Amino acid sequence: MVGLGFIIRPPHQLLSLLLGPRLRILRLSILCAQPRPRSMAISSSSWDLPLVAVCQVTSTPDKQQNFKTCAELVREAARLGACLAFLPEAFDFIGRDPEETLRLSEPLGGKLLGEYTQLARECGLWLSLGGFHERGQDWEQTQKIYNCHVILNNTGSVVATYRKTHLCDVEIPGQGPMCESNSTIPGPSLEPPVSTPAGKVLLRARAIETQCYVVAAAQCGRHHEKRASYGHSMVVDPWGTVVARCSEGPGLCLARIDLNYLRQLRQHLPVFQHRRPDLYGSLGHPLS
Repeated sequence: MVGLGFIIRPPHQLLSLLLGPRLRILRLSILCAQPRPRSMAISSSSWDLPLVAVCQVTSTPDKQQNFKTCAELVREAARLGACLAFLPEAFDFIGRDPEETLRLSEPLGGKLLGEYTQLARECGLWLSLGGFHERGQDWEQTQKIYNCHVILNNTGSVVATYRKTHLCDVEIPGQGPMCESNSTIPGPSLEPPVSTPAGKVLLRARAIETQCYVVAAAQCGRHHEKRASYGHSMVVDPWGTVVARCSEGPGLCLARIDLNYLRQLRQHLPVFQHRRPDLYGSLGHPLS
């Protein structure tokens, strides 16, 4: 039994059945789930499960072109019946240097987030905006920004924001140093999970250890002359199986989120009972 209920057909045949011949898309990749152990099988109809879309893009310094690309994928996700679409970190743009990054940044109430608000409302689905270059209220004093994860509901309202707490300062051979802290301030706090039509979104997770679905939306391709990304966006189920994966280049993949399977897996593998608060405290509660 295939737990997430994907139909084993070539993607172009599947799209013809679902959408007819007129829809032009960038790319759709569907990877069928591996058969689960018999004890993990479930009986619920796959078509009753919430469908999520993972969007893979190649952001550049051109914000309006980036929005056009993202909007096309989001509208495609809505046509395919997704209730929640995930866009990757830096979906808004990727600058060539810290100066350009700061110049292109906007507040949450600016023009670009307004366009995404309208897009969510138009399409009637939730959006997870993986990382927005935000000019916060302290912009005038700091001249630095936040890397802000924004979740919009299907009416376009902001229901959650999370400002990245651990910044990325690395040196990649052949690409030169990437020092996020040159232009970005670490966020001040962690935020609780947010209830969505596909369950609660966790802002950081690993599938098996946390027994959660992990939705990893990624950048791909060359953003400008100084930077490129690997791509391979995917959805991983709580057993660690990759149930959907994007192929090369911009596009999206789809996966159904089976919360009954998640609950059943937690019964079979009760990792939460193995916690050691005597070693690392009570996770999920504020530190004293």
